[in-house]
Amino acid sequence: QVQFVESGGGLVQPGGSLRLSCAASGSISRLTMGWYRQAPGKQREVVATITSGGFTYYTDSVKGRFTISRDNAKNTMYLQMNSLKPEDTAVYYCNGVYNPVNWNQGTQVTVSS
Repeated sequence: QVQFVESGGGLVQPGGSLRLSCAASGSISRLTMGWYRQAPGKQREVVATITSGGFTYYTDSVKGRFTISRDNAKNTMYLQMNSLKPEDTAVYYCNGVYNPVNWNQGTQVTVSS
């Protein structure tokens, strides 16, 4: 079973940028992958997804600011986050959309001045 490890989070000021990475222990080339986030006191929500063919989906609140991508040769998925807002503060997770595995610990993103 493929496992995922998220990295790249941190503290950033509003308007700043971060790039998250999701490293897989095995091949993800055939998987639809997703980035998710969970803010304090809220349920986990999907942020963006990308199919094996590269088709993408974004939740409305991040459209035009976030970009999901994948490098199958490196078994890695990315989330480029620009124009960050305080409401983007959350723990960010990655997982397979249709073949989810146990959630890892995620990576904390904090947007604050």
